[in-house]
Amino acid sequence: MDIILITGMSGSGKSVALHALEDAGYYCVDNLPPELLIPFVKLEEEQKEQRLAIAIDVRSANSLHLMPEQMAILRDMGMTVKSLFLDSSSDTLMRRYSETRRKHPLSGGDKPQNDKDLAETIAFERELLSDLRERAHVIDTSLLRSAQLQTYVKTMVSAPFAQLTLVFESFAFKRGIPTDADYVFDVRMLPNPHYESALRPLTGMDEPVQAYLRQSEEFVQMQLQIEGFLAQWIPTIERDHRSYLTVAIGCTGGQHRSVFMVEQLAQSFGKRWLTLKRHREQDGK
Repeated sequence: MDIILITGMSGSGKSVALHALEDAGYYCVDNLPPELLIPFVKLEEEQKEQRLAIAIDVRSANSLHLMPEQMAILRDMGMTVKSLFLDSSSDTLMRRYSETRRKHPLSGGDKPQNDKDLAETIAFERELLSDLRERAHVIDTSLLRSAQLQTYVKTMVSAPFAQLTLVFESFAFKRGIPTDADYVFDVRMLPNPHYESALRPLTGMDEPVQAYLRQSEEFVQMQLQIEGFLAQWIPTIERDHRSYLTVAIGCTGGQHRSVFMVEQLAQSFGKRWLTLKRHREQDGK
């Protein structure tokens, strides 16, 4: 049985991810208490269910400490388990709660929820979920539209469960560093196609931009250095039974240099490992 466990911050998009998994053919359950995880999986195994997606969140705060042991038991039972953690910046979460006028699930009582109380509640939730975050693949939804998140989730779960998947992601520093990145590389010092009028409206997926950057000795050297670093350490990470490794490449606007570097790295490492590509500023345009 393939099992996806979805956890994360309240307001980060767990419902959107669960709907994406339902569309992908998973039998989905929301807000299952951790102490019921093993009995539920056994029941579904008897029903010959092959793919489960289970969302567990901070509403089960008193039993979240059981999750690491429960996940180990599932793996000992022969289940393949992937854990996804959806996260967003605190400012983003506060804005979402303000826009929807919903109360945070950890907010107590009936009194109105002010900004100070909400900020403290979000910080407390982060503390409660920190251990689960460390054990999961993190998706930063701060700047993602619902359609982007659905696409990312569907793409990720389509990868073989028993294989390390490399995720290469381009981004714009001016919009913030992705919090889901395991490694972040800065390519802003490389020649910028933005200053070439003919290249400015294009992206790193267009041949004229690629040709411009291939001519840059600095770009080639940077690519080789990043590849050398990753090639040395990915096997060690793989032996640690990681499901995903996210490598983020950033430039000023997330349009030219970082996009092409991601394309190059994905092509290079795709010869040995399964690779996925994301272009945070370009996807969905």
